[in-house]
Amino acid sequence: MKAIVVGKDHQPQVTERTLRPLKYGEALLDMECCGVCHTDLHVAHADFGDVTGTILGHEGIGIVKEVAEGVTSLKVGDRASVAWFFEGCGHCEYCTTGRETLCREVKNAGYSVDGGMAQECIVTADYSVKVPDGLSSEAASSITCAGVTTYKAIKESGVRAGEWLVLFGLGGLGNLALQYAKKVFNAKVIAVDINDSQLEFAKQYDADVTLNPKEVDVAKYIQEHVGGAHAAVVTAVAKQAFNAAVESVRAGGTVVAVGLPTESMDLSIPRLVLDGIRVVGSLVGTREDLKEAFQFGAEGLVVPKTQLRPMEDVQDIFKEMEEGKINGRMVIDLRH
Repeated sequence: MKAIVVGKDHQPQVTERTLRPLKYGEALLDMECCGVCHTDLHVAHADFGDVTGTILGHEGIGIVKEVAEGVTSLKVGDRASVAWFFEGCGHCEYCTTGRETLCREVKNAGYSVDGGMAQECIVTADYSVKVPDGLSSEAASSITCAGVTTYKAIKESGVRAGEWLVLFGLGGLGNLALQYAKKVFNAKVIAVDINDSQLEFAKQYDADVTLNPKEVDVAKYIQEHVGGAHAAVVTAVAKQAFNAAVESVRAGGTVVAVGLPTESMDLSIPRLVLDGIRVVGSLVGTREDLKEAFQFGAEGLVVPKTQLRPMEDVQDIFKEMEEGKINGRMVIDLRH
């Protein structure tokens, strides 16, 4: 089969691979598509360690082709996911208290185990979430990572209906965060991005306010016009966005970190203490979070903007991602 792997030059490359036989509890997916995430860029570039030869991809959707002994959660013909949270140990304090993505023995698709950018993929059946009817595979691929990540982040923010949420970064993650915030959580949303085309995109999805940090002091504007946001979610990958988020929230506000910049953010300890600001990290979502995120997509509340591309375009996609030229999500077509 064809697969996209991490090459020795730390670039993605299309190659031929052969899968091993299934083991107990596993299922084989005939892959339909797999989205391309900024994390794939980090993995390919060895930012988290060298995993040369690993099949990339953690936004995969495929149709169950075969199941091994012990599988009861999936059956042949089901559509199911290949997500970043590929498998946990199932018995640690995190796995047993609804925080399974923090499992210390976690396996991540497209990083520590082979992922979904291939014509076929082996998954641990109990960790592969079924896709509901009414949700296309392309849309589901984006929700498998970007969607569930932002859905969970907004959950973590604690924002309530009618409250102000500021989103820093309106790219592949941020545009879905905006939709979940407006359509599911009924929040008022301030969209922040340095790219005017992304802000125009945000306006189309009913952002209440759009701000470009190159033109306005974002934190000052938000404090003066709405008294500070109740919460902020940062999907941007710039240190400045994290710093601005802390300054943008009101007393008692929450800043949720999602993006992964290589720099460290600045934190005013007196500001955090005296104003009771919470800063939390949010890592993708659990299987239950993904089920919920999928369902909102199936109900039409969240509509990912996707573009199908062939496997051979993967290096071009990575380059476009590095240059910030992508609106919505690029999805690799794996149907064969």
